[in-house]
Amino acid sequence: MPAVYPDRIKGKTAKRWAVEIVTLPNGPAIYQADRRTGRIDRLAVFAFPAALRKNRPAMALAQLHWFSSVLGKQVAANVLLPNTGRGPFAVMYLLHGLSDDHTIWLRRTRIESYIENLPLIVVMPDGFRGFYTDNEAGPAYGKYIGQELPDCIERLFPAKRTRAGRCLTGLSMGGYGAIRLALAHPDRFASAVSHSGALMFGTVPEARLEGDEFNRIRGKSPAGGAHDLQYLLKAAKKARALPRIRFDCGTDDFLLSANRAFSAFLTRQKVAHEYAEYPGGHNWDYWDLHVREALAFHGYAGK
Repeated sequence: MPAVYPDRIKGKTAKRWAVEIVTLPNGPAIYQADRRTGRIDRLAVFAFPAALRKNRPAMALAQLHWFSSVLGKQVAANVLLPNTGRGPFAVMYLLHGLSDDHTIWLRRTRIESYIENLPLIVVMPDGFRGFYTDNEAGPAYGKYIGQELPDCIERLFPAKRTRAGRCLTGLSMGGYGAIRLALAHPDRFASAVSHSGALMFGTVPEARLEGDEFNRIRGKSPAGGAHDLQYLLKAAKKARALPRIRFDCGTDDFLLSANRAFSAFLTRQKVAHEYAEYPGGHNWDYWDLHVREALAFHGYAGK
């Protein structure tokens, strides 16, 4: 830290006091000098993020707007890319919940900070309210996210085009979606992580996930079909193409019983998986904390 003396301080002055903003290696600091006594006090320090101190941004952010032939409309996604290194890079598709969109992970978590310096692209698409499955009476959101989106990303960005280079993470509706997409396309995705997922949505749904809107998505009797994670897992197991699976839930979450039921089902099926329960509810404090464990499970240490 450089020495600061009263005779070198400039800026806003009074008869007794002088104040100056001094640029330090880690960021600016505000100093106050007493002209009578020569005493200098540091009033505040503003630390730059480490990446900015190195004169480079942590990650590159691309806002992608493209036409989905599957949905027949314009769609959007945010894409975080490594700012250094040489691709191709692995890709994690990070899925939002029922009431959100493609911007929410950047707005409510520190995901960009957690993946800083990792050789990983993170794609945050708009999944609408479709549960990332081909709706019975609506758009084919499963095909849109599971096939069309990766094809688009791998055409436009330096992304790996192998199963080992693709993984999925999501919360709530997106947690169900992450595991559903991995089980429906086990040849395309190596691993899936769910946080607070609605994992029984296509089997025995929770009371608050019933009604006309959800029936249009999965039908009135979805068990044993393409929306049922248990059915999809049995099919993937038979084909010997199971992705790696991890899921967690807060002990105060309304979806806790669904997560416990799915873990019990996997245990009965003798399918290796990771399941964890942590203090917390169905909120962003929980998801911001535990998305780092998803990165570790997929094979990326994170911060």
